[in-house]
Amino acid sequence: MSLPVLVVIVVLGIALSVAAVHFTGGSNMVTLTGADQATGRFAEDFPDEIVTAVRLTADSRSAFLDLAHGRTGIVHGIGDCFLTRVVTPRDVVVSKTDETDTIQLRLTDFTWKGGRFRFANAADVQALRNALGPRDTSSGKEAA
Repeated sequence: MSLPVLVVIVVLGIALSVAAVHFTGGSNMVTLTGADQATGRFAEDFPDEIVTAVRLTADSRSAFLDLAHGRTGIVHGIGDCFLTRVVTPRDVVVSKTDETDTIQLRLTDFTWKGGRFRFANAADVQALRNALGPRDTSSGKEAA
C-alpha cells in the first residue's frame, strides 16, 4: 500500500472517530439547573450524605456541597455526565488566584485533578476555602 493512501485512510479514520464522538453527545457540556439538581445528582452516588449548603459556580457546571464531619461534596459536569466526589481538606490543595471570585483546587484523586472555579461572589469562595482547609500554596506556607 502506498504512503499517500495510508495517510488518507488514517486521516479519514480519525475524522470519523471525532465525528462519532461529537454526534453521540461527547461534545455536549452539561450544566446544573440549580441547587436541587446538584443535591439530587449527588444523592444518587452518595445517598447517606446529608447536604447542608450548596454553592454553584458562575457557569453552573460545578457545585460544592457542605457535608457533615468536615467533608465537601463536589458535582462537576464533564461532557454530558456529572462526576461526583467527596473530599476532605487532606484530599485538596487550595491555591489563591488573582481574582476574589475564583478558586483553584488540585485534588489528590488521580481520576480528576480539579480545576479553576469561578463563583458569583467572593463569599462563596471564602466559605469553600474555609471548608477545604487553610492551606495556601501560593506562599508555600500554611495559612493561620
